[in-house]
Amino acid sequence: MQHNRPITFLAALLLLPFTAFAQPKNQPKPPADVTFTPNITYGKAGDIELKFNLAKPAKHDENSPPAPAIVLIHGGAWRAGHRDHHNAQAWQFAQRGYVAITVSYRFCPEHVFPAQVHDVKCAVRYLRAHAKELNINPDRIGAVGFSAGAHLSMLLNTMNKDDGLEGDSGWPDVASKVNAAVAFFGPTDMPGDDLPPVTQGLIKDFLGGLPKDKPEAYKQSSPLTYVDATDGPMLLFQGTKDVLVPHTQAFKMIEAMTKANVKGRVEILVGAAHGWGGKELEHTFEQMFKFFDEQLKKK
Repeated sequence: MQHNRPITFLAALLLLPFTAFAQPKNQPKPPADVTFTPNITYGKAGDIELKFNLAKPAKHDENSPPAPAIVLIHGGAWRAGHRDHHNAQAWQFAQRGYVAITVSYRFCPEHVFPAQVHDVKCAVRYLRAHAKELNINPDRIGAVGFSAGAHLSMLLNTMNKDDGLEGDSGWPDVASKVNAAVAFFGPTDMPGDDLPPVTQGLIKDFLGGLPKDKPEAYKQSSPLTYVDATDGPMLLFQGTKDVLVPHTQAFKMIEAMTKANVKGRVEILVGAAHGWGGKELEHTFEQMFKFFDEQLKKK
């Protein structure tokens, strides 16, 4: 099986101009067994239309059993990237019986936290509000993200409505918490002193200030803040040579999950950086699919 390597890794920000994160050109066509609908508006933030691309099995209709759903969230330091970069993974999920969406969200520094959280929460609420129309199971929704997207996927899995960051982009009376999450090399503790200066600078732009100026934002934006026994299972992947998100960030999440009795696991890739390819990528993707099958398909 061939996989398109997710290219919106936060590390690429150090190497490439931001134009590299524009909408990819010459996108491949979806497989024949997948129905793909791009550019669906899932909410509005002021005058900004929030959009996702949707993939589902071609034979999935109103007579099919309700399918589990997956939300894919791209990376790019909360300031770049495009939902189209994960179309291929959405198609792969659809081929496995899921309804999958790959979402866009507002970018910093123009839109600082919690805009990005508001947006991805709205996308989950849209799925639940349209569960009958899409023929999905509203109690079996997962999220997977890469880098900054991994951070957002973990927040979707740990935050409850009473944590106060729902936003007002649409579907306010619907739950936004997912039932399971996978995170590829995402930060878990935003004020953490283990984060390198370059990452601290990116987080400063995301949160609109330094920890001393915005202590509450740093606390509110940290997935570690919200971990409790109500959370769905989580699977984290983390490399030991990641120059942007050190593996100690994953260790902190292990400790929090253990204390709260949250199910899941963390896979440490020795020698891997902030993103990987080849056999390692195939392995981690297969583990991701297996994890979601276990959490969202099995009774």
